Amino acid sequence: MNKTADIHATHFVLDGQSVETYPAPGARLSQVLREDLGARDVKIGCNAGDCGACTVMVDGAPVCACLTPTQQVAGRRVETLAGLYRGDETAQSLADQFAQMGAAQCGVCTPGMMVSAVALLRKTAAPTEQQVQDALGGVLCRCTGYRKIIDAVMGAPATAHDGAGLVGDAIVHLDAAPKTSGTQKFGDDVAPAGTLEVVVIRSPHARATFELGDLDGFVATHDGLVLALTAADVPGKNMFGVIPDFVDQPVFAETHVRFRGEAVAAIVGTPAAIGRIDPTTFPVTWTVLPAATNITTAQASDAHQLHAGRSGNVMCGGFVACGDAETALAKADVTVEGHFQSGFVEHAYIEPEAGFAQVVDGRLEVHACTQAPVMDLDALEDILAMDRSQIRIVPTAVGGGFGSKLDLSVQPYLALAALKTGQPVRLTYNRTESMQSSTKRHPSDIHLKIGATADGKLSGFNFFGAFDTGAYASWGPTVANRVPVHASGPYKITDYRAESKGIHTNNPPAGAFRGFGVPQSAIAQESLFDELAAKLGLDPLEFRILNALENDTPTVCGQMFTQGVGIRACLQSLQPAWDSERAAVAQFNAQNTTLKRGVGVASAWYGCGNTSMSNPSTIKSGVRADGSVVLHQGAMDIGQGSNTVISQIFATALGVSVQSLILVGPDTDVTPDAGKTSASRQTYVSGNAARLSGEALRAAILNHLNVSSDAVLTFGPGVVQAMDATATHSLPLADLTADAEGFVFRAEETYDPPTRPLDENGQGAPYAQFGYAAHLAVVEIDTAFGTVTPVRIVAAHDVGRAINPMLVEGQVHGGIAQGLGMALMEDYIPGRTENLHDYLIPTIGDIPPIETIIVEEPDAHGPYGAKGLGEHVLIPTAPALLNAIHNATGVRITKVPATPSRVRGAINAKSL
Repeated sequence: MNKTADIHATHFVLDGQSVETYPAPGARLSQVLREDLGARDVKIGCNAGDCGACTVMVDGAPVCACLTPTQQVAGRRVETLAGLYRGDETAQSLADQFAQMGAAQCGVCTPGMMVSAVALLRKTAAPTEQQVQDALGGVLCRCTGYRKIIDAVMGAPATAHDGAGLVGDAIVHLDAAPKTSGTQKFGDDVAPAGTLEVVVIRSPHARATFELGDLDGFVATHDGLVLALTAADVPGKNMFGVIPDFVDQPVFAETHVRFRGEAVAAIVGTPAAIGRIDPTTFPVTWTVLPAATNITTAQASDAHQLHAGRSGNVMCGGFVACGDAETALAKADVTVEGHFQSGFVEHAYIEPEAGFAQVVDGRLEVHACTQAPVMDLDALEDILAMDRSQIRIVPTAVGGGFGSKLDLSVQPYLALAALKTGQPVRLTYNRTESMQSSTKRHPSDIHLKIGATADGKLSGFNFFGAFDTGAYASWGPTVANRVPVHASGPYKITDYRAESKGIHTNNPPAGAFRGFGVPQSAIAQESLFDELAAKLGLDPLEFRILNALENDTPTVCGQMFTQGVGIRACLQSLQPAWDSERAAVAQFNAQNTTLKRGVGVASAWYGCGNTSMSNPSTIKSGVRADGSVVLHQGAMDIGQGSNTVISQIFATALGVSVQSLILVGPDTDVTPDAGKTSASRQTYVSGNAARLSGEALRAAILNHLNVSSDAVLTFGPGVVQAMDATATHSLPLADLTADAEGFVFRAEETYDPPTRPLDENGQGAPYAQFGYAAHLAVVEIDTAFGTVTPVRIVAAHDVGRAINPMLVEGQVHGGIAQGLGMALMEDYIPGRTENLHDYLIPTIGDIPPIETIIVEEPDAHGPYGAKGLGEHVLIPTAPALLNAIHNATGVRITKVPATPSRVRGAINAKSL
């Protein structure tokens, strides 16, 4: 940094080394550590002290580096995770514990967590759970559900174990070491210091027209600015989206904006210049117009139309029907009905959208956090009007995604800026910008009526759901089509009608978020199932078991599975906990007046992969002449563990240990398309492609050696050996001809799930496999204040085959934490909750003990019987909690989140 008269040197000790820096007055320690001193293991998630990702130790005490002026550490000792990992035995031991417990998933919060934990362990070698929660309470995690972090800090017995890493082995994440050492590179970690930066100018209004002023003059009058970008600078289509028939969102709005946070321009300049810019001074004139901020307003007869050809602001709809729902309901012995609502839910990944772009030998390279690198390539090809061979997408590590990082964010702005300037550029959204512009979970407005006969059998089901898809389509069509397929839950219903509509409003685009609308429909369906059971005088769990889907029973889409339907096993596995918790709750409530406890249950199913669409993944592998086995694995790991699971499947198919593999991660230049990381598809679809690739590679080697199929393969320097019942056969690899990639053997295989299109009534085969789940929740409620405290959750999941039981448990914990947030606290309100202080997500003290029950009903299509899992976990969590609230208080919460004011209001209304 330039030394000027008013900027003085600040000296301190960083990770044992004396350093000198020249920060501007009040410069954040986090910024100085990362950009001036190269300590990019210090993560920035909010710049407001809300997330704790930037936690470092100053003289042994943990502090948020983003809230600490650098001058305050003059003469003091600063420690980061990377420094601790290099030389502190406590940190090294803790890193091993984190790995062995699966406590680092995406890894972006791990530096803050581990630094805080080391500070605690230096003072208290054997902390209690409460002490861990107190010490780590200021660090947010969106992936793990915190319980494994608590276990790691407390030194609980390891969940992982040593082994070859074959299917069924609970080995550590293969990428655990970079995460626990602080060396993992995320979207904001890859650009060289001093690189040109981009800032996007966004609308402060939900609906407005605008005119841009003298942009050249603005750039010229601000020292260090290089250029401004607008729609006029987009050489191709000024439009992006994820569904081909619904590509409708402009890179830059041209004359009018449809939501608060929409991009209208971007500025490129030096870091110092960008840091001085006040975006409100950008030359743009706004004319504010009336906005439709809910689905009722948007569907009014006088409402403005957001998009041509979408009459009544209806984006699209979905429909599934079988039998005669109305007649069945009319004949039913009992019926229940309800109106259920939910609001926007923010993904709240701890890593904001970030990336870096440069032109290398005339080709564009974009490095960014993404869940879908090939989809990014497809979009940039159209936006830039460039041949795709001239574009390379190199994903960074992803600090949480949950669906929103399927959509483009920083990529087009980085690409345009790099091409226009010819220089490397970087862009990182601040937290407010991320929350304004990123997609959300769809708000829902659901009406549902369900009937049953006197013997407890379901008889008639009529569902209608309207979903606020915001200003642009994003993944709204997927939500609209998926919900009617799933709204029945995993139950036998012969007379069924479900309809959904996606409605455009002037709200942020709603897109993919762990469940694609199914969590919203499950709240309605599972809540009313409790009401039905009560009317029938049946135990709620017994009622569900009675109506659960079975093998050889048609779904509401007419699809028949001859095997693998595991919902009954999931529900039955909850019976012991259900019986004991019901008894314990009754005893507790008899002894308490203000505090009341309740127990609730709910179940779920979820189809893995795209709905009735081609959904392929391709995996490449090979053997080099030096004897190394290489796996090109293009499936994005966003913390869920696909790097590990897919490698385990491949290793099992080839017949080697997973530790012997050389892994090549996603890169559109060198890895085939493994499809997007969404819809709980990677274990199933990419896992199958990995199995096929491993089997093909093995077959090629065995065929060359002319040995039996059960031979044991070993790979050594320059040789492969196959041992069968007769002898050990050796093959010197140097004798073979290598291909252009250096492989003497290679295999590239593709798997696409077998599905069938749905007809006009939604009949067909939308998914080749479903996963199943059932959750039990115990809550304690202070009826005087309406506060809800989860006490315990028991989660049963049919995963077909647990490829890695530790990772299964990690997904269960993380999904439950997000479902709990949706149920009890999370409420995104545009313009009001655009930070992690006002928008609340669960902290380490909010998640109760979780018991995971792994059910294995093998699936005929899954690799070694495995099914997807990631989204299934979130779906039954909220309705189980809501049913527990009802069990405790007698009030039914029909609008989430069930905040204290909402719960207390319902209790008051009931007592009148």
